[in-house]
Amino acid sequence: MAVYGWIGLGNMGGPMTTNLVAAGHTVRGFDLDPEAVSEAAAHGVETVGSIAEVVAGADVVFTMLPRGEHVRAVFGAEDGIWATAETRTLLVDSSTVDVETSQHCHDLSAQHGFRFVDAPVSGGISGATAATLAFMVGGEDEAVREATGRIQPMAGTIIAAGAATAGIAAKICNNMMLFIDLMAASEGSQLAEQLGLDPKVFWEIASVSSGRSWAQQTWYPMPGIVESSAANRNYDATFRADLALKDVSLALDAGERTGVKLQAAQLARQRFEQLIDEGFADKDCSLIVKYSSPDGGAPGWDGTGTSATPSSTSPSARSRTSPRTAQAAPTAKTGKV
Repeated sequence: MAVYGWIGLGNMGGPMTTNLVAAGHTVRGFDLDPEAVSEAAAHGVETVGSIAEVVAGADVVFTMLPRGEHVRAVFGAEDGIWATAETRTLLVDSSTVDVETSQHCHDLSAQHGFRFVDAPVSGGISGATAATLAFMVGGEDEAVREATGRIQPMAGTIIAAGAATAGIAAKICNNMMLFIDLMAASEGSQLAEQLGLDPKVFWEIASVSSGRSWAQQTWYPMPGIVESSAANRNYDATFRADLALKDVSLALDAGERTGVKLQAAQLARQRFEQLIDEGFADKDCSLIVKYSSPDGGAPGWDGTGTSATPSSTSPSARSRTSPRTAQAAPTAKTGKV
């Protein structure tokens, strides 16, 4: 059995570490959110108070954090991973970040004598809980092979995506497609209702037809149809609007660098920016369905939110799920897809 270090015990990291413990591994975890720490400890994680304690004696260290700046800080701080871990320790970042941050971590890990892989995930909270996540892994062949074994207890699928940053590149493209699909599910659900179709019947038709997608199957924005839909819970977040904006913006930044025209992704970004500007940064990203409905409402939503209105370019709604920077290690109570 192996010793895992884990930084970021949020909605994804929490159940992922639970599965590692269930597989018989030792897991030392760190998070700034006391509730996340308590939940992880209740599931067998040895919770500690610093990065140095996380990495001490670890065979592998995973980071699962909200944003690129958090990842850079956790690795590069004076008491961060590079400064305190043993070079024999494999470093794995499963955060969704920009390609430049991932390349930075690859390059500086190598300079410090470490092996590093980018290994973002897809499958959301339900996949994290069920240990059916899809991991897309980028890095040198030997490191990817070792990471595959370490990832196995949490995964349904593990794909070697290619060299350094290939995993995060795949993740960025995948999430862009997801949010475009979410817009389609939102608009389709509203049009079907206005045309007099029974919502459940139409969802069943789409499920066996060309309109089927992961968003339609998992996040369908109508209550009482898909158990995992936030519409059943007043759009309390499984994946926050501000983090959806962050992810689709990563794709648009990549499109600008490469000359790829991403008009549908631009529309998705506008929708998430609208939600944030209206004060709903901490609501579920599927609340964008309200921009498709004739009356501006959303099925299953009472019209309220809990976040103060933040800047659309600097999401900062404070709640259990808000990213915080302290000792370079933010809480990671977020959904992830």
